[in-house]
Amino acid sequence: MRLIVFILSLLICIFTWPTIGHAQPNVSGNNAVLMEQSSGRVLYDRHAHQQQPIASITKIMTAIIAIESGKLDDEATASKRAVYTEGSSIYLEQGETMLMKDLVYGLMLRSGNDAAVTISEHIGGSVEGFVHLMNEKAAWIGMDNTHFENPHGLHSDNHYSTAYDMAILMRYAMENDLFQKVSSTESYTAESRVYAWKNKNKLLTSYYQYCTGGKTGFTKKAGRTLVSTAHKNNMNLIAVTLNAPDDWNDHINMYEWAFDTYTMEQLEDEGDSDNNEILKRESALYPLSSEDEVKVTEQTVTIQSDDSQMAVGEKKIFHLNGEVIWESNVTEQQKNKSGFLSYFQTAFKAMMRMDFNG
Repeated sequence: MRLIVFILSLLICIFTWPTIGHAQPNVSGNNAVLMEQSSGRVLYDRHAHQQQPIASITKIMTAIIAIESGKLDDEATASKRAVYTEGSSIYLEQGETMLMKDLVYGLMLRSGNDAAVTISEHIGGSVEGFVHLMNEKAAWIGMDNTHFENPHGLHSDNHYSTAYDMAILMRYAMENDLFQKVSSTESYTAESRVYAWKNKNKLLTSYYQYCTGGKTGFTKKAGRTLVSTAHKNNMNLIAVTLNAPDDWNDHINMYEWAFDTYTMEQLEDEGDSDNNEILKRESALYPLSSEDEVKVTEQTVTIQSDDSQMAVGEKKIFHLNGEVIWESNVTEQQKNKSGFLSYFQTAFKAMMRMDFNG
């Protein structure tokens, strides 16, 4: 009897004990998301779509708009409104001019609220004009649960976002080479300063060797907010936490869990890649766990011509849990070849009809 009880207990432990390496990461944040950058796949989330105050991670949007403006070589003048903005500062003086490029570094590394206002007034004509640009950009990149009221993140009841939306924003911003450079810079000296600004992102400067950038934030209402990026094993990750008292460890825990659980897998066979111009041209890397790999299904779809008389090519579609995770496109070369063949096939059919009717 004892032996039977022992065996039953052992079986219960085997089937109910969590798989090593796949247990969910320990996260203190009220809201969190972990996203793989190239695919946009969400690997972990906690209340990721819940609207919350976001504090200074707002400045990611301010920075990318400034970088995309093409005005980084301009000199911007600090207004009274800018220098009297409360909170973190790069200590601009009223009437002082500074290169926009330097202001962006001061914005991202030191979280200067005075830099944020100076940037916004120079690009948008006013803070209000710049905020309009911020909300337009948010809508354009799909930040559906976000509304900005200012360029710095000081609390306002109508200034909010979500962990997921901020991951979308960081994913977009990281496509810009200069933003990547600014975000990954540990220290920077502006032309008008004799001392260097050190990045407040301690994941980058001290705590995590795989960190490649990010932005910190804090207000009493928002708590600690953090967006960061990391790279390891050919995988680029984006982590976001909101109202997270232990955010440094939250991000490290999420990263280490993901790097242990997921690998970037080539969806198509290597043989296909060698012979298929589509797959040579396009990336088909996707983050998969060992459980995911057995669930991925592949479908080959035939593409018809406009008149549906013949096939002009094929594309592959990959599914995971019923959702499309990657699909190829037909290359222009294949389209041209197909069009050439279609022309002669159509002409041949026309000739046959003439002979039959004649």
